Amino acid sequence: MTTTPATAVPVPAPPSRRRDLRDAPFLVAANGGRPERLPVWFMRQAGRSLPEYRELRADTAMLQACDTPSMIAEITMQPVRRHGVDAAILFSDIVVPLHAAGMGVEIVRGTGPVVEKPVRTMADVERMPQLLPTALRPVAEAIGMLLDELGETPLIGFAGAPFTLASYLVEGGPSRNHERTKAMMRAQPEVWHRLMSALADITITFLRVQVDAGVDAIQLFDSWAGALSEADYRRYALPYSARVLGAFEDAGIPRIHFGVGTGELLGAMAEAGADVVGVDWRVPLDEAGRRVERAVGGPRALQGNLDPAVLFADRDSIEAEVRRIAAEGRAAGGGHVFNLGHGVLPSTDPDVLSWLVELVHELPG
Repeated sequence: MTTTPATAVPVPAPPSRRRDLRDAPFLVAANGGRPERLPVWFMRQAGRSLPEYRELRADTAMLQACDTPSMIAEITMQPVRRHGVDAAILFSDIVVPLHAAGMGVEIVRGTGPVVEKPVRTMADVERMPQLLPTALRPVAEAIGMLLDELGETPLIGFAGAPFTLASYLVEGGPSRNHERTKAMMRAQPEVWHRLMSALADITITFLRVQVDAGVDAIQLFDSWAGALSEADYRRYALPYSARVLGAFEDAGIPRIHFGVGTGELLGAMAEAGADVVGVDWRVPLDEAGRRVERAVGGPRALQGNLDPAVLFADRDSIEAEVRRIAAEGRAAGGGHVFNLGHGVLPSTDPDVLSWLVELVHELPG
């Protein structure tokens, strides 16, 4: 007698607890509208610069914190309470799905993600484990806790894009030049594309758990995509980011796509399926809007793009930059979510961030 394996039986997703926050300024702007005031949140706002975060994390490793629902929820809430930002972003890390799948990834203080056994051959790819949604139960539990506490503040879920995850796996850790990654793309294209397909599946699973648990938007971080030419991005990375973003086309929530040093890729990143294109500080928002519109035939919402280092200047200088960016965002033609052009630097004064939120809120969307 034969039996049907458990994996062949579809498991229905839990009912979403997503709230009706369609009038929240962040969601209005992310959906291409113009709210009465300019919404703002900060990448890496959950942690690093906050003393309450450092106290909470003092004796807890990063991935342990990312696997503890109460810590995920508390750290996610800290900048919302302190700064009054218009969106919370789930406290996590882009390598959490790799760790949850059992791929031997650790985050080493002062270095970043380090991979125990780098992936460099077809056999390595074929040995990669699948990510099961049950391995992400702490993430789903934390989101449930947050929905009870956030009230009218939207919650952003996120994941690392397949290219950035692949770079960590192939290089074995952070890399300045991505030499092994770029060599694999050209010398072992079959291995590369099989790896990227597997990582797209892992990323979709990670985001699906967050969406089913009730997040109000998702952001795909492609931290290392700026290392690629546009031709290489289109050939080796875009199809897999598009597959991830396309999996949530009908989810009814905004999809944000962000990379560092990706000024020449903004149009391609919009083509991948982004509703909101994140822009780092190197390209003015009005020019970013033109690049995106040429690529997709119409405006998209933009997110960004104050240089994080500017927050160490005097307040008059910061205000001048904020007002310039807000004007460029309005000129771009779509919605605008104010943000930094990358993450909050660890030594940033939290009081400056709180003041910045108040300043941004004085500006029209």
